[in-house]
Amino acid sequence: MINKKQVMKHCGMVILFSSISFLSFAQVNPLVVTPSVGNTEAVKKADPKAGFKNLFENTAANTSTKNISLKGISIEHLNPQAISFVQDYMERHADHLKELQTWGKPYFDMMDDVLTQAEIPKQLKYLAVIESNLRASAVSWAGAVGPWQFMPGTATQLGLRVGRGVDERRDYLKSTRAAGKYLNYLYEIYEDWLLVVAAYNCGPGRVNSAIAKAGSSDFWKLQYYLPTESRNHVKKFIATHYIMEGEGGVTTVSKAQAIAMMATIKDEITHQDLKVQTISGRYNSKAIIKYLEMSIEDFGKLNPNMDKVLASNSTYQLKLPVEKMETFLSRKNEMLNESIQMLINPEYRN
Repeated sequence: MINKKQVMKHCGMVILFSSISFLSFAQVNPLVVTPSVGNTEAVKKADPKAGFKNLFENTAANTSTKNISLKGISIEHLNPQAISFVQDYMERHADHLKELQTWGKPYFDMMDDVLTQAEIPKQLKYLAVIESNLRASAVSWAGAVGPWQFMPGTATQLGLRVGRGVDERRDYLKSTRAAGKYLNYLYEIYEDWLLVVAAYNCGPGRVNSAIAKAGSSDFWKLQYYLPTESRNHVKKFIATHYIMEGEGGVTTVSKAQAIAMMATIKDEITHQDLKVQTISGRYNSKAIIKYLEMSIEDFGKLNPNMDKVLASNSTYQLKLPVEKMETFLSRKNEMLNESIQMLINPEYRN
């Protein structure tokens, strides 16, 4: 494992890409860090409970932030060095982010599942918000694509296919899995998620250089040795995280809890009990019936105009028999991902 002294010592060994940067997989395996000859220690899984030590501060040690609130959200635990930026960012973007929190919930749920499996804090999903506004179709001026904004070379090194007719950077599931690999890799270097966010933006080389110049691995002490964009990238992440999570944020419940919480109605024609679930996001009826093994006619009777309503960014009251709703909750990530592929890839539509 590279410790912080080794990071500073080996900062010149990092290969940079023009957007999010990654060490060349031709030289460094993503699961093994080799800063010196003979060191073959496997990268440990990132502890989801660790690494956010500089995001919030204990108010017992700093009482000056007590009783401060932003639009009704208490920020007494926020690192005081972030308060001014978060206040300004919230004034400008809070309404937009709250809207995104609503329509983006299916995508956040998907990312929660993937990042949890990778043993990464679910809060890291908000990187996709500041990178792409959670859009699979996002393309940067430099050529980074997808919700996680991977450059072609980085994406290929992370196992994504990028070529004519196929670009898995736009695939929510696969790109999030790739992001999980990269985030775990960076966490093994820094053991601090704020530095991981910075490195995601400008590359490990510049973060290592900032650590060396500042003589510290504390983001708040080294931040001004980082490029302005990268410094603000971290603060955007903090602000977005705080806006989304300050009032509880996006939450997920178990399948059993979700079904128990759902309303039950009686279908007037079949007299069967149906469960009702509010959904949002670009679900496609063809993708759903594929997994539910229902006919388009039966599904359409229960859920008329679903595709049209969801296409307008509205929510929809999905109605399904109890056993079908269980399948929906179990497979909804796959259904949503396939729905998105149908939307952006013509070959999926047939």
